[in-house]
Amino acid sequence: MSFGGAIRSVLSKYATFSGRARRSEYWWWTLAYTLVALALYVLALVLLGGSAAMTDPAVANPDITDLGAAGVAGLAVMAVLGLLSLALFLPSIAVLVRRLHDTGRSGWWYLIGLVPFGGIVLLVFEVMDSEPGDNQYGPNPKGIGALPYPHGAPAGYGAPGGYGAAGYGAPGHDPRFGAPQG
Repeated sequence: MSFGGAIRSVLSKYATFSGRARRSEYWWWTLAYTLVALALYVLALVLLGGSAAMTDPAVANPDITDLGAAGVAGLAVMAVLGLLSLALFLPSIAVLVRRLHDTGRSGWWYLIGLVPFGGIVLLVFEVMDSEPGDNQYGPNPKGIGALPYPHGAPAGYGAPGGYGAAGYGAPGHDPRFGAPQG
């Protein structure tokens, strides 16, 4: 899954806790969220650090009037960061739950992150490969483990005598060794 595809997928399944999510979907989403949050945080710190209240040693107890335009802009960026975090909290949990489903675990395993060292266990679950085939949470999003021909094999494939007399010409058959047995 591509970077943009993962973001579209997570946002289109905003509060969908059912189904499965591939590793790439989860990690691309995590990267995008982290980069945006980090960029906003650094921008806010730069703006607040450049304000008069932070650079003038004469200001002992700065308040909003001492911040200046840069400081107010920094506070606005922090507010945007807070609102963005609130808006993306639900899809972030939803994609983690779907990722846990992909490894064959219940979404309730999310709560293990609340106990000491539980975050390490959760990280191990996040990096694990998908459970092959379908599981109780749905089909494998990679398509691995599914039958190659969900509606039956093509005509003549695997059928007795389907490739000429005595099976000659069957895929993988070498006529030098005689007719296939079986």
